[in-house]
Amino acid sequence: MDKSSVIFGNVIDRKTLKKAAAQQKKFLKKFGDDRNTPYHLAAVDNDVLTPAFGAKVLVLSKEPMGALPEKSIIIGNIRMGFGHYRISMAMASAAHALGYTPLWLDLNSFPETTGTKIIAYQNKLYSMASRLSQKSKLFNKLVWDPLNTEGFKKLTYNAGDQKTAELMTPVLHDLPRETPYIATHVWPSQAAVHAGFKSVVNAIPDNWAMGLHLSEGALHLVQTPSSYLSYRTLKGFDGEKILSPMGEKDICYAGHYMDDEMVSNIESDCKKRLDRISGRKPLRFLLTIGGAGAQGDYFASLIRTLIPYIKSKKAALYLNIGDYENVWNMFKSKIPGIEDISLTHFHDWNYTRNFAENALNDNGCVGEESFGIHVFCHKDIFAAVYATNLLIRSCDCLITKPSELAFYPVPKLMIQHVGGHECWGAIRAAEVGDGTPECPSLEYAENMLCQFIEYPDLLEMMNHAIIANKKAGIYNGAYHAVEKAVGEENSRYEWPGR
Repeated sequence: MDKSSVIFGNVIDRKTLKKAAAQQKKFLKKFGDDRNTPYHLAAVDNDVLTPAFGAKVLVLSKEPMGALPEKSIIIGNIRMGFGHYRISMAMASAAHALGYTPLWLDLNSFPETTGTKIIAYQNKLYSMASRLSQKSKLFNKLVWDPLNTEGFKKLTYNAGDQKTAELMTPVLHDLPRETPYIATHVWPSQAAVHAGFKSVVNAIPDNWAMGLHLSEGALHLVQTPSSYLSYRTLKGFDGEKILSPMGEKDICYAGHYMDDEMVSNIESDCKKRLDRISGRKPLRFLLTIGGAGAQGDYFASLIRTLIPYIKSKKAALYLNIGDYENVWNMFKSKIPGIEDISLTHFHDWNYTRNFAENALNDNGCVGEESFGIHVFCHKDIFAAVYATNLLIRSCDCLITKPSELAFYPVPKLMIQHVGGHECWGAIRAAEVGDGTPECPSLEYAENMLCQFIEYPDLLEMMNHAIIANKKAGIYNGAYHAVEKAVGEENSRYEWPGR
């Protein structure tokens, strides 16, 4: 079905359509045409996702898929950095809490398919540009920031993506079209709509409205009131031109996409943080390295700032380097002596889970979790991402760029963005009081770290804001995504702003 020519009643010009068709043709020539290939899938257990959420991962199979597990819900995503995986985990967690079986569908995990080849190709370009933007201020100013804020915002950009997404549908052949479907990236959403799925929720990340994220035919979910208004009116999607708006049934303000275990434990987790502050225990900072691999020098400087406090037992650092063991070698070369105060916990998922549980349930005792630097690394991508989720609950401050983690219910230090679209994540965190505004420079971020340790009342204020935000329903977005996908009319969770 053609989704490129007219987008929410707005007619797309011929030049754009010609360009979109040419791009599709280029991808077909480069990666092959598998639109008539009969792919089959199987739902298998996963060492991380199945114990955590009862989720099963969809993989290619030689045999046609049999009946799906009872009350299945598909979580469509792609690995592009860690952000979309993390949002997918929140959806899977909420679905499990509501009695559903999440089926993990990563369109970037089927290397035989044309769709995965296209995604991998574009992901490689995105990662290269993201890293370059941190090395070249000129490239960032003239190319990367403008592309991430205004280039991806254009309605015409969506037309090209829609033609590309038509090539991502073959792998969906086996799946019943009545199965509820939540997408945490626009391509899995567009692919599901093209494939004829009946109930598709397009969970839009970030807080900056862009044409990139549109998937007409799906219900668009957003996390904030400001992005709701911008998407609803398509504000700025064609310069100053006033466009035909989205309909009220096309979009919904649901709240932040959070894991059930985080939301249901907000009060107790915040109380433990407040107790550590009042008891003058070492403050635990969590620094997580995303899949794009940018900001290495920046992170190294932040760690150097913390080291004197770590040595004086005023602070501890949890460092999750994801699935990039080479990042630890980079830090060792940039921070002489870091190994002397660090413990590495590599490739042992059971240990990581036990560490996080012990750190969370210290019961007033000060164990190894409160001292030094603890470095986590996992070859398994699911463990690499989910380790951060586990550690968040027991940390006192998360150090993060204003990406998907900007919306999490934990006190946050918002460091420099990597793409211009991320800036509005920090604005949201500052507005609801659970994070700082974006630090305009490395020196400012370093100063904020010192401020948190010397004046922990700043963190106290954020914890009280998080508790208030929960009462207001701000963190219930993942529950509402599931409810919308499965057609539940009466929510058991508070809707934000209602």
